[in-house]
Amino acid sequence: MEQNRINWILGFVLLAGLIIALFFLNIGFGSVSISVKEIINVLTGGEVLKASNQSIILKSRLPQTITAMLAGGALAVGGLQMQTLFRNPLAGPSVLGISSGAGLGVALVVLFAGNILGVSVSGYGMMGHMTVVSAAFIGALLVLTLIVFFAQSLRDNTMLLIVGIMVGYAASAIIGVMKFYSPKEDVHAYVIWGLGSFSDVSWEQLYLVIPVILVGLILSLLLIKPLNVLVLGEYYAENLGLNIKRIRLYILCTTGLLTATVTAFCGPIAFLGLAVPHLTKGLFRTTDQKILMPAVILAGIAMAMFCNFVARMPGFEGALPINVVTGLIGAPIVISVIIKRRKLNV
Repeated sequence: MEQNRINWILGFVLLAGLIIALFFLNIGFGSVSISVKEIINVLTGGEVLKASNQSIILKSRLPQTITAMLAGGALAVGGLQMQTLFRNPLAGPSVLGISSGAGLGVALVVLFAGNILGVSVSGYGMMGHMTVVSAAFIGALLVLTLIVFFAQSLRDNTMLLIVGIMVGYAASAIIGVMKFYSPKEDVHAYVIWGLGSFSDVSWEQLYLVIPVILVGLILSLLLIKPLNVLVLGEYYAENLGLNIKRIRLYILCTTGLLTATVTAFCGPIAFLGLAVPHLTKGLFRTTDQKILMPAVILAGIAMAMFCNFVARMPGFEGALPINVVTGLIGAPIVISVIIKRRKLNV
């Protein structure tokens, strides 16, 4: 037990050091390289050698890095909660169709407006961007409301999972029809949104994103005790007096809030919520949510910043879409989980 405690402390120290290093890498590297000393001077209000560096950091790289940190922590926690609730290692925060609902909301604005009304939302700058964000958030919340409604009547988690997947398929089918009848410029704008990005969130939007994500993370931390009981199985949890239906509703609402917020402002970020919990479990080798939950938040922050750094590495023309990087990193992790489970079942 003492050895486990030492390993956990080392794991947290490792993640904290990694986050600090990635923070400076994200802010310092890009098309213009900025020294660590200059970064510290800008962030602390000290003397700055180049005014352009201050503008780059404060207007572009710092909000982008903070967005990546918030999105990574939120999606990682959502993935852990979904995998614990459904007892399925391949469940993620988007498994209930919430991301598809956000995509449907964006499609109705981008594709429907362009095709039926003859207006391209993407051409309206910040106003168009906020319209897209609002549509994504509303679409995600509507699907979350639908899932919560089904959760009231479905006792079996497996059936609820299937319903969520079917809702996602239905939303994707509607989006496909709209794509088919939409101008290629609008389809291109929708595809770009679907590739995900941490760079489109301004400081004004962060003032909304930060408190919502923090509330979601705090609510997730308050669910540690019931999640620890759920790890033992639903029947055992019921015998211990846990209200499965109520706790499931709390978990769905918390994960839905986090997923809806991230998807609305950053697009549907893939694999982070699916892969990070497995990486964290492999590092800490425990199922105790008191250890896993904070560890997953830190690991999600580190993974998102790493993906953002890779996407913006010098040498790339502009920046790679985040989902390209998360897919390349997350897919091998998911495959390894499948292979490992197969070996255990043999």
